[in-house]
Parts: sequence; C-alpha cells; structure tokens
Amino acid sequence: MVKKRENYLTWDNYFMAIAKLSAMRSKDPSTQVGACIVSPDNRILSMGYNGAPNGLNDDDFPWAREGAPLDTKYLYVCHGEMNAVMNYRGNKRDLEGAKIYVDLFPCNECAKIIIQAGIKEVIYLSDKYADKDIFIASKRLFDACGVKYRHLEGFEEINIK
Repeated sequence: MVKKRENYLTWDNYFMAIAKLSAMRSKDPSTQVGACIVSPDNRILSMGYNGAPNGLNDDDFPWAREGAPLDTKYLYVCHGEMNAVMNYRGNKRDLEGAKIYVDLFPCNECAKIIIQAGIKEVIYLSDKYADKDIFIASKRLFDACGVKYRHLEGFEEINIK
C-alpha cells in the first residue's frame, strides 16, 4: 500500500501562502499586505490586498510614506483586511466565526472591521509595529470582543514554479 505524501502544506501555511500571494497584487512600493478569510471548515471565503479604492487611478495615487498627510498613502489606501471583507459576496452570516490570515497584524481600523464582520480569529506573520498605539488598540479591541489572535510560527516561504 502506498502511503500518503508527508510534506504537504498545513492548513495554516496554505492559507497564509494565499494571503502572501494576494499581497503580490499590491502596487504599494513599500508595504504589501494580503488577507485571506477562511470559514471554520477551511473553505476560502474571500481575499484582499492593500491598494487604492475602486475608481481611484493608482497612477495618480500618493504612495509616499512621509510628507504632509494629504501627500502620503495613509489617508487613502484600503488595507488588505478591509478589502477581503468588502470583496466577500456571500451572506454576512457566513463570515461569523471565520478566521483571517494576514501578513501584518491589523491596525485598529481593520480590527474594527474584522470584529464587525464576525471574524473570530486573526492569524498573522509579523507584528513589527506592536509598540505603536494603533496596534495596541487593535489588541485591546480584539481582547474585549473575544477575537483570538496568534502569530503563525514556522511559516516557510513557498516558491511557485
């Protein structure tokens, strides 16, 4: 009897790889973030990445990280988490109890969207801005609203041939 292959992707690594692949669609020159929303029974519900809002020509979009607020990306960009929730075309009830895989720990605005959508778990790769107020606020929001979050340990980059 032939045994099954042993070095297949775990669910966590599979969904995080999809989030990372989605991030590759981002035109942001400094930060690319993807998100993948998954049902409790491991079915992909939606994906998103950070970018300009629909209808805004991203060639005319300010992508700078520094400068006057109106000349930087921060007041305009839609984060990957927001886009993943907004891209979902099913019944909102289907998002309840789901989990979201993201490259970067969500900011406070995305945390509110995640909570309002009914998503109950956040799996992330990086929390490099953990000491910033907007990310501290995210953790407070998640803790107060019963949303679990965890760092994905042992994620390995996947090369697609």
